[in-house]
Amino acid sequence: TDTQTKIRGFRIEPAEVETALLEHPEIAQAAVHTHPDRHGTARLAVYVVLTPVATATPQDLRGWARTRLPEHMVPCYVTVMDRLPLTANGKLDRAALPEPTTTATDGRTPRTPLETTLTTLFTTTLTTPHPLTIDDNFFDHGGHSLLAARLTNHIRTHTGTHLTIRDIFHHPTPASLAHHITQLGTDTAQSGSLTSAVGRPERLPLSFAQRRLWLLAAMEERGTAYNVPMAARLSGLPDPAVLRAAVADLVERHEPLRTVYATHEGEPVQRVLPPGEPAAFVEHRRLSAGELPGQLAAAGRHAFDLEKEPPLRVTVFDTGDGGATLLVLLHHIATDGQSLGPLFEDLATAYAARAAGTAPAWAPLPVQYADYALWQQRTLGDPADENSPLGRDLAFWRKTLEELPEELPLNLDRPRPSVAGHRGATVPVDFGPELYARLTRLAQAERSTPFMVLQAALAAALTRLGAGEDIPLGSPVAGRPETELAPLVGFFVNTLVLRTDTSGNPTFRELLGRVRAADLDAFAHENAPFDQVLEAVAPRRSPSRHPLFQVCLALESGPPPTVRLAGLEPAPASVVDTGGAKFDLEFLLRGDETDGLGGALLYNRDLFEEETARRMVGTLRRVLDHVLREPDTALSAIEVLDGVEWGLVVEEWNNTA
Repeated sequence: TDTQTKIRGFRIEPAEVETALLEHPEIAQAAVHTHPDRHGTARLAVYVVLTPVATATPQDLRGWARTRLPEHMVPCYVTVMDRLPLTANGKLDRAALPEPTTTATDGRTPRTPLETTLTTLFTTTLTTPHPLTIDDNFFDHGGHSLLAARLTNHIRTHTGTHLTIRDIFHHPTPASLAHHITQLGTDTAQSGSLTSAVGRPERLPLSFAQRRLWLLAAMEERGTAYNVPMAARLSGLPDPAVLRAAVADLVERHEPLRTVYATHEGEPVQRVLPPGEPAAFVEHRRLSAGELPGQLAAAGRHAFDLEKEPPLRVTVFDTGDGGATLLVLLHHIATDGQSLGPLFEDLATAYAARAAGTAPAWAPLPVQYADYALWQQRTLGDPADENSPLGRDLAFWRKTLEELPEELPLNLDRPRPSVAGHRGATVPVDFGPELYARLTRLAQAERSTPFMVLQAALAAALTRLGAGEDIPLGSPVAGRPETELAPLVGFFVNTLVLRTDTSGNPTFRELLGRVRAADLDAFAHENAPFDQVLEAVAPRRSPSRHPLFQVCLALESGPPPTVRLAGLEPAPASVVDTGGAKFDLEFLLRGDETDGLGGALLYNRDLFEEETARRMVGTLRRVLDHVLREPDTALSAIEVLDGVEWGLVVEEWNNTA
């Protein structure tokens, strides 16, 4: 028990590894220790003394160990020594062991064409500075669920094999994944990949995601809950004529930015307008610095008429101080989080070209969003057919969400109104780089992702705040199953209902294991559109709340999107608070190694006071801080109150005398 350690979620007794290594005929002595890798995650390191006539290399010894030990017990580091350091009592002096000399990248080279392909795709997806080997673990090199989804797309494109994120988690090295694919055979190879545009019918259908948003927008009567306003503070004034031309180029390139939505026989259809009809809305406003916040928020609350008006507006606010604020306002029906990168990159390309007096020389897009909507209907099949891909996914969700709570029993500050008002406000979230680094390390150690750790912590916090032990959280997934969709602007994102069981007072580590297992199953069925899941589960509906879940959690990775206009300094773009709320609570977070974990909590003002929202953020931080220090803490023992709150509950309110 004293020497037992835990590596990537597995409990390991170093003496077992040492015993196996000592069976090698050229190893005279062996000592196993743990050593942190470049991410700070513990890895197994072995120190060996070889026999005088030994010829084996460290790579040979790792390969030999792999034939005797399971993958999680194979040492990542092999260091050959003349002798092992000993204490005065003749025991191993672990403090005197040197830094490992052979790193975990000393794995095997590809042995088959499939391993060669997978190793290349791992290296490309992870953007590592050096080529990976077939023994490199995807998650040890910074992999996470979004990158895993991209990797499955690349594998599908290059091999024709359809994998899920769950396959990457269970087979995280090129060697193990190649073996898994070989065992699968050709059963997963499917036709119908979106490789090029196909013929379009006279009336273009909406994608499943667009259809649900169109219905919500119609019910909301041109509300603003689904506006996406992105603002950036520029170092100077962009040229009005150049910006107008660049935006026109952007709208011509991406069809969703010039699409309106009509109805035919009661069904919504897309109508893609020709470029320049109508001209993209671009406006310059002159105002004082004091007027900017109000004007910016008002512009962000513009109510789009989706039947007549393209879902893009660009406004430059000139405050007369030499700088400017750029507002890019979109309706969600035309964009999502993954669209902002291509949108601002293409805007930068077009602006630079027009500033130089030329048209942008970008490569044509492989497909357009309308082609994706048609492909989606062909690929998913009939939801009523239980043998279709969509039918199988819906069967999973019916079972998974069976007996889901109709409403999460949150402690509200006000009674829930009979009809949701969608009045929202935000409070900031800033947990810093140090906490995010610890969160990432725990995720790597437990073979999970930062999102899973965050989900488990939020579920634990909600349970401790009285929301019960069955916690459904809504969460967006990228929804871009083909590599051809990566450079497109459009609404691809799907929403999953991730159900967390916190019953039985588990430790946080055990809860994280539950979350990991449930999420991997959910990700394997993520193609089922939320509106189809809603119809299949058929919960009791109420206009007072969002169906299936009322709390949403979103975690983006990396820095925020950046506006780059020729002649001006690059500027990060951030979401403008427009006062709308789609859910009771929405945690919109971003994790980045430099800036740490931060973002905002968007709360429904009809239900919660600002003080309550701030308290929830504080509770989540305390839960995270506690479980990241002590992941084996039981849920009932996690600290949820700060010092002031503790005194209030235990002393002031408990002063029965």
